[in-house]
Amino acid sequence: MKYSDKITSKLNDLLEKAYDAKKGYALAADKIETPTVHRFLYDKVSQRANFAQELENEMREYGEVKEGSSSFKGDMHRTWMNLTSSLSGDDTERILEEVERGEKASLEDYNDILSNEEYSLPPSTRNLLTKQRNAIQSALNTAKVYEEMVS
Repeated sequence: MKYSDKITSKLNDLLEKAYDAKKGYALAADKIETPTVHRFLYDKVSQRANFAQELENEMREYGEVKEGSSSFKGDMHRTWMNLTSSLSGDDTERILEEVERGEKASLEDYNDILSNEEYSLPPSTRNLLTKQRNAIQSALNTAKVYEEMVS
């Protein structure tokens, strides 16, 4: 079985966003001194690298894989994070707000492909995307808890 062009495109978007999130988390972790938040962010760097690898492996089974790189939008988001952290007195809270914003956008992307019946996903792909979406939801919840702690 081979993915349709629409599924391949959507999954390549998720792959690109996994690379963006990995870079964004690394940038955020480098700017945070609070040990628990710093560790949380670096854990997400590894998680997103794993997401990308899992997506690539799954896509090789069913379709084409665009070589992973970050997107222009992701690069702009990291630039914004750099700028705001250099201007802000409370880096941790601002960075966690950006983490939340990014995770909410990721959830929307995953929910879109999982809920759209037009994308007839193979069970293994559906299971992988559901697992990754649930991990993103968990990261979002944790980021919110940390943000409340530092605000």
